[in-house]
Amino acid sequence: MNAPVIDLRGIAKHYRMGDSDVPALQGIDLAVTRGAFVAVKGPSGSGKSTLLNICGLLDGFDAGSYRLDGEDMSGLDETARTLIRRRRIGFVFQSYNLVPVMTVRENVEYPLILLGMGEDQRIARVAETLALVGLEQLAERRPDHLSGGQRQRVAIARALVKSPALVIADEPTANLDSATATQVIDLMRGLGARHGATFLIATHDDRMTAHCDEVRTLTDGVMQ
Repeated sequence: MNAPVIDLRGIAKHYRMGDSDVPALQGIDLAVTRGAFVAVKGPSGSGKSTLLNICGLLDGFDAGSYRLDGEDMSGLDETARTLIRRRRIGFVFQSYNLVPVMTVRENVEYPLILLGMGEDQRIARVAETLALVGLEQLAERRPDHLSGGQRQRVAIARALVKSPALVIADEPTANLDSATATQVIDLMRGLGARHGATFLIATHDDRMTAHCDEVRTLTDGVMQ
């Protein structure tokens, strides 16, 4: 049986605030199987962003263990975390985080350049991905000439163009109207299935959680 893509056991994280030690996550256990679409919800300050940052190797943890696709992520230095993020993790953010001076095509191509993929293969992969998200006619536009929904489609294309094992999505529908949010959710699910990607999503949006395979709740750093 395949190992979970995300396998957290007893994860704890604390922050120092002056003389105080503030627990952000307390003994988190979470297993997410390959291809699953899992949401984490909870109030502001509950630890959702900390959890996603740990799973996306943007932050370390103080106790417990984390295996990504069966590989132990404990004790990695920043260089090792960066290389794993480039190869195996995609990110979709509420604020899109597109590079404003790059075109749609260049934003989507950039992760493949970081991977060292050859030009011919990059051109083909980007063209295929832009067609899948319906943006092939907008490939040479810059982000400031796109709607919010179009920008989020670019962000999804950028996250999935390298066929990552895991996609971390932080409030991906928060800035979108209902019709656009539904389109984005359907797109994420469809492309995720096509690429075999696992999604871990932080959200307050009931439109999103209604389409997830599993919804977990964080309260004061404790998983319900």
